[in-house]
Amino acid sequence: MATGEARYPTSHLPPNRAEQDPEDWWSALCATLPDVLARAGDPEVAAICVAAFSSTVVVCDRSGRPLAPAILWMDARAADEANFTETIDHPVLAYSGGSNAVEWLVPKAMWLAKHKPDLWARTDVVCEALDFINFRLAGRWVGSMMNATCKWNYDSRTKAFCPDLYEAFGVPELAEKLPQHVLEIGAVIGEVTAEARAALGIKGRPIVVQGGIDAHMGVFGAGTVSPGAMLLIGGTSNVHLTQVPDDGRQISGVWGPYPNALTPGLRMIEGGQVSAGSILNWLARDLFELDEMGFRALCDAAADVDFRKTGLLALDYWMGNRTPYRDARLRGAIVGFSLSHDRPTIFRACVTAVALGAANVVFDLERQGVAIDRLVLAGGIMQNPLWLEATIDAIGKPVSVATGDNLTLYGNAVSAAAGLGRFGSIEEAAGSLTAPAELRRPDEERHAQYVDMLATYQELTETLAPLLHKLSAVGENR
Repeated sequence: MATGEARYPTSHLPPNRAEQDPEDWWSALCATLPDVLARAGDPEVAAICVAAFSSTVVVCDRSGRPLAPAILWMDARAADEANFTETIDHPVLAYSGGSNAVEWLVPKAMWLAKHKPDLWARTDVVCEALDFINFRLAGRWVGSMMNATCKWNYDSRTKAFCPDLYEAFGVPELAEKLPQHVLEIGAVIGEVTAEARAALGIKGRPIVVQGGIDAHMGVFGAGTVSPGAMLLIGGTSNVHLTQVPDDGRQISGVWGPYPNALTPGLRMIEGGQVSAGSILNWLARDLFELDEMGFRALCDAAADVDFRKTGLLALDYWMGNRTPYRDARLRGAIVGFSLSHDRPTIFRACVTAVALGAANVVFDLERQGVAIDRLVLAGGIMQNPLWLEATIDAIGKPVSVATGDNLTLYGNAVSAAAGLGRFGSIEEAAGSLTAPAELRRPDEERHAQYVDMLATYQELTETLAPLLHKLSAVGENR
């Protein structure tokens, strides 16, 4: 009916830190929502569902006042803590392949407890961006089954925290600092408070329905809930999401499989690339200092570059690798430079690297027996035709390209409708509210050439990994 957006800043601090002010999220919501409601005809709102980036850690007092900047998901300061989780043997760690990622809440909490003990002692609540906004809306500290299972080492089979695991990690008090009520997607959190209704310009007395991770909520909007279907969201990072039967089979190189995280009875797999569109934006806007018009001109010029003849090969690990290598200490690289290379050629090489990284995830999952019979592509990648085409050709499968602006919004509508009781289940709601999409097919000749390049990309990763680890360690000590 209507959409809107408001920007807020991110602080990138050396060597590998990224922070935001949680109050900026609420201010952006208060600035945006009244205008959106007005353009939608000033309706009475029945339900609100929130989705947000995961693993963005907020430390608060009990009243919801942030005590420090939020540590963003891409922040890699907790690499040592994440590595330490590999040394602990606990059955719940099997959900995440035996260890935690540097991005997740638990390693960041471990880092805070070790390096900011005074702040940690003053912290009443450790939560994520989703929980912070839901608290501002409904006045309750509630966690999402999705976030808790995927990022908090929550046991979704017994529906309980694991204090013994947190104790082994050196943060036994974390079990008490996290939101104590964990609700499934589509469950009702409570009614929007009068204060929040006034701040947001909302009519009526809507309920707040539990959401989850932004990309993951898009699965409901894409209609890729069943095994065999994958949603690939291309944006600042790339996320590959699919579900598999709860048969106990181990799958490596991914986060998960997480039981019951998205829907009861299935296990969700989360693959992806930590840096994707962020690399292209960094290159064009930060390094080349181009404005929006210059960025578009660069994309057009790069589209005329033959990706097979640049003489360059890039690795897309600017902030580490999530899948299939699970290596937070990998870093980006561009090799093959000569003095004849220009901006469009360099940019095209980085587009190729991000596309190869996406294909590498898909092919590795298929190698392990994960069926991917239907692929839906969505996200900010839609705004970059060159990146979109490269990704489709590199993967080499017919792809349903979502024509909706934001599958997460469709997924939130699915959750809200389920919370209102308008469907028998959230799966039924997803089947009825799927976003429109159009089928795109790869160019078979280009796909074969990407496959050849992927072998070199994999070889270069293996060759450079020890050196990239050394450079990463130097950077962390800056």
